[in-house]
Amino acid sequence: MRITSTVLKSLAIAAVGALALTACGSNDIPAASSPADANALQLKNAGKLTVCSDIPYEPFEFVKDGKNVGFDMDIAAEIATDAKLELNVIDAGFDSIESGLFNVQCDIAISSISITDARKAKMNFSTPYMDDDLVLIAKDGTGITDLATAKDKKVGVQQATTGEKYAKENGLTKVIGYEDAGLQTQALLANQVEALLGNQSVMLYAVKGKPGYSVVGEFKTGEKLGVAVPKDQPKTLELVNSTLKRLEDSGKLKELTVQWFGEK
Repeated sequence: MRITSTVLKSLAIAAVGALALTACGSNDIPAASSPADANALQLKNAGKLTVCSDIPYEPFEFVKDGKNVGFDMDIAAEIATDAKLELNVIDAGFDSIESGLFNVQCDIAISSISITDARKAKMNFSTPYMDDDLVLIAKDGTGITDLATAKDKKVGVQQATTGEKYAKENGLTKVIGYEDAGLQTQALLANQVEALLGNQSVMLYAVKGKPGYSVVGEFKTGEKLGVAVPKDQPKTLELVNSTLKRLEDSGKLKELTVQWFGEK
């Protein structure tokens, strides 16, 4: 596929820029100046920060050499470090995260979660840590050149995501949903679908370095990613926002973005 440095550069700039703006200007989400006291947190498991994440979803979260790694996993580890807690990651389906049911077993959820009004009704969100619009990627030779020409083609999406919602709202008639991004990507590589529609960060990473695929549509949906926190846990939200502000102020967030998405 055609993957440009411009697209990847926009991810890093947008992530840092959006965080800087929202950390200073939000009246709804507190931006803490110091990490919350772990003793004040209402934890699911004593001594641990229990995090729900839908794995795999490269490069945000996936398993490598038996360990959970990725951009989101690094941010989760920083939050746990600030609270002086052990990081405990639970692999949870994205539908349970989107519905807010993650609060039954986890203190927070981080899994490339787009902040939406519907989701904000079920959970609180941190200040955004990345902007992440949608893209349509097609296999070369399928005749798909834009959203209109994909209408009657098999397009893979991840279930319960904004990508699935966007595909259905825009008249795609053969939308095929997959439980996770790994299965979604494999469907394209195995010729089970002719295109993918999803967030640019994950979609571009999935076909990076693989010839025969092209970005045929970029959709500025204004999506921002945030860490989800149960509504009744203000101290946990304070902790998360404090860590994100520290990462942005120190330049560490930019370093992690470069590490996982490429040189900007």
